[in-house]
Amino acid sequence: MLKKSVLVVILLSSIVIYGKNIPADSSQDNDIISKFKHLSTQQQLDTANYYHHKNSADTALICYSLIINTPVKDSDVEQQKRIIEAYNKSALIYQSLYDYRTSYEFLIKALILCEKANYEPYEPRIYNNIGNIYYRFNKFDLAKFYYTKALSLAQDTVVIVHLLSNLGTTEAEIGNSDSAFFALNKALQISKRNNRINFGSIMNNIALTYYNEKQYDSTFYYVKIALDEARQQNELESEAIYLSNFGHLFFEIKKIDSTLHYINLSNAIAEKNNFFQTLAGNYLLLSKIEKSKGRYKTSLEYFEMHARLRDSVFSTEKFGEINQLQHLYEISKANQQIEQLVVEQQIKERTIHYQKTIGYIIFGVLLLLSFVLLFIYSQKRNLSRAHRVLFEKNLEIINLQQKSSEKKQEKKKKFVQNIQDDLIDKILNTMEDTSIICDTDFSVDKLAVLVQSNYNYVSQTINNVLNKNFRSFLNGYRIREAQRLFSEPDAARYTIESVALQVGFKSRSAFRDAFKEVTGVSPNFYLQSMNEQDGVKNQPLFGHFS
Repeated sequence: MLKKSVLVVILLSSIVIYGKNIPADSSQDNDIISKFKHLSTQQQLDTANYYHHKNSADTALICYSLIINTPVKDSDVEQQKRIIEAYNKSALIYQSLYDYRTSYEFLIKALILCEKANYEPYEPRIYNNIGNIYYRFNKFDLAKFYYTKALSLAQDTVVIVHLLSNLGTTEAEIGNSDSAFFALNKALQISKRNNRINFGSIMNNIALTYYNEKQYDSTFYYVKIALDEARQQNELESEAIYLSNFGHLFFEIKKIDSTLHYINLSNAIAEKNNFFQTLAGNYLLLSKIEKSKGRYKTSLEYFEMHARLRDSVFSTEKFGEINQLQHLYEISKANQQIEQLVVEQQIKERTIHYQKTIGYIIFGVLLLLSFVLLFIYSQKRNLSRAHRVLFEKNLEIINLQQKSSEKKQEKKKKFVQNIQDDLIDKILNTMEDTSIICDTDFSVDKLAVLVQSNYNYVSQTINNVLNKNFRSFLNGYRIREAQRLFSEPDAARYTIESVALQVGFKSRSAFRDAFKEVTGVSPNFYLQSMNEQDGVKNQPLFGHFS
């Protein structure tokens, strides 16, 4: 039985590979051409579509070729549309014959004509067929791109259902189950509202999505519906595919007898009708079954049959997989002990490799972490130095203020004489009275009353002469008083809150902001630094002797 199947596969492969080079019956072709040549282009298109629907590919292609080769003017938009349809339908026939190169070329020509004739309603069909080619070659990302593009342009209900179904199964192959179910459910709803368009295919694609999710009960349920629909519609290729899907499902749940039953049913239809792609998938599954039973020679024979069909259908060379099976077949004859040693050695080498890789990763992470910590430490150190410098500058200012306190009155008098106005002198004298300015309710209005002036003139004088607003001017005096309190010998008895209230601030946050604005450092840092400095001053010069 197996040798007979091999001969069938070789014969089918030869037909696909060399079929286009076999001389056709030219007299019969000439009769067909002369029969349809006198028809109008629209009549030729109707005739071609009729033979295409009846699966008479040769006659349909001849009619489509007559349309494609008809001279057409740029102004004849309707004739261009008929040529576009002829290109697209011819591409579908070549796809069914597994001539994907010619199919793709025809689709591109149709797309170019669509753009030239501005025939946008037909573009989704072409994009869908291009997506189908990429799907056949497992280029799912490209297939999804073209399905999505077609769906964004589609207006025809039939086309939309096909596109949603195709997009759903593509999302399932990529692994996007949620997106797959969304697209397929939407396709199913539209299909039920429109005479069950593409119903069987949708059911099968839903089953495929459940299969990828390993939900085998749901898979069985939907494949069964798809198979019944295919048989009811007499769709032989779909029936062969769905029977094959049953075989793959039962293989996954390790029911080999059921697997072989459905694969044999699928093969019977596929071999009779030259469904090479389905045959290729079935032979690959049979190869896996034989391999699982340890029959490597038979597995190799099935795989060779699969490879021949795949090569003839997709024009790809995947003989590396054949060599791998041949290698397994030869190894099965070798000594089991040597094989076990080889396997153990491979495991050890992989383990060592993984350990080294993990070690390098850990080392790199630790090194990166060290650099980050070093950078953070450096930044904190620089910030601490900056605060120390600010603190020392504030001490210098206090010392200078203390040294120049005796000269202030003279400078004030000169200042008052220079501006020929005693108002600023009154303001400055008033501000020296801490009992007044440290009152929390002290304001520019109260200052104006004390200096016997008005609000506007006092505020304007402070702004023009001292280049400060009243708030900054007042805060400067209050913060100076706070610094004096912090520098007293018994400053430890004060808290920041108490000092803030004592110098006229109603909240700690307002005091902190004003203190930092005047001194450049926070009250906490300033008080801490004062305490540290006092500790250094109070240390004895020599150690204590008992």
